[in-house]
Amino acid sequence: MYPLFKALSLLPLWLLHGLGWLLGWAVFALSGGYRQRFLSNARQAGYGFSDVIGAVGQAGCMTSELPRIWLGASPGFEWRDLPVIDGAYAAGKGVLLLTPHLGCFEVMAQALASRYSGAHGPLTVLYRPARKQALADLEARVRDRPGLVAVPTTLSGVRDMIKALRRGEAVGLLPDQVPPEGLGQWVPFFGRDAYTMTLAARLAQQTGAVTLLCWSQRLSFGRGYRLHFRELQAPLAKELTPALAQINAEMERLIRECPGQYLWSYARYKQPRAEG
Repeated sequence: MYPLFKALSLLPLWLLHGLGWLLGWAVFALSGGYRQRFLSNARQAGYGFSDVIGAVGQAGCMTSELPRIWLGASPGFEWRDLPVIDGAYAAGKGVLLLTPHLGCFEVMAQALASRYSGAHGPLTVLYRPARKQALADLEARVRDRPGLVAVPTTLSGVRDMIKALRRGEAVGLLPDQVPPEGLGQWVPFFGRDAYTMTLAARLAQQTGAVTLLCWSQRLSFGRGYRLHFRELQAPLAKELTPALAQINAEMERLIRECPGQYLWSYARYKQPRAEG
């Protein structure tokens, strides 16, 4: 797996994105279950196919760009809303960064680590190890890098995130990822109950960290990525269930900024799996 990814990482980003675009359309055309979930999730959010057609190809780009992001030369970044992220780090209370399955969330972590880790410590990110062992081994090999610490979705990983926030560092996770059974609550997402992780809200409530929203937008023709940061529209609720509803609403707000780059095929409304 590593040699293949290393070879692909040498290709220009525009070519990888072009291949990914074709891959996304091929999967959409050939897999009825995938296509049905994509369209159903988009309709649940109030979108017709014409509104989200770009997301078909973008889903493939999410896969095809990984070799370059993990093993290749750093792509170009356009930083937006720098006062928002600069102010959060300067507060010294830790920064909790939340992003949905929107754009290229992998590159956001690398960009933040390269810009801020020298002065503010490493960025700790939560990830779910792949089920296929070969890919899991590759992830373990490539995700950790200077200024960036990747921790798995385990109790020890959660402890590492809490410690990082209490040291005044930053952590990042995807709160729209469906957690294992027992680690979430059913809360509306685009008007339909979705099993929602409690971790993001608990981290904020237990540590007092500054909570920010972020997402990384793919630019056309392989020109790189534009990084966006947003503050919460209101302070996070102190009670858990209202806080979860608030986080879901904030994720909806980000997705509506660019529905053509959201992963509509993600099984957001599935039943949680049993842990272990």
